[in-house]
Amino acid sequence: QQQRNPAALAQEYQSRRQELQALATKIGEVEADRDEHRLVLSTLEPIVKAEPDRKAFRLMGGVLVEKNVRETEGAVKEGEAGLTQLLEQLVEQYKVKEGQLNEFQQKY
Repeated sequence: QQQRNPAALAQEYQSRRQELQALATKIGEVEADRDEHRLVLSTLEPIVKAEPDRKAFRLMGGVLVEKNVRETEGAVKEGEAGLTQLLEQLVEQYKVKEGQLNEFQQKY
């Protein structure tokens, strides 16, 4: 095994920590988005049961679109499911990166 420059090791360690921190930040953002979707769904649920054809507005790509609450609920459910899946992937990535960082720490 070759000797590594202490400054290079320190820089690589910092880089790995920053990558881990960026992933943690992204996980927090996705969790917040998912929680917002869940809040909207809990708000829409009684309305969908009572008035499924009631007018609803949704922001899509920066454009306000008129739909009914049933359609809006479906789209929000899809979004929430996608965010949950993304969150699972990010958490898995975080665990892998964290393991790699721990290995690096023990090795050097």
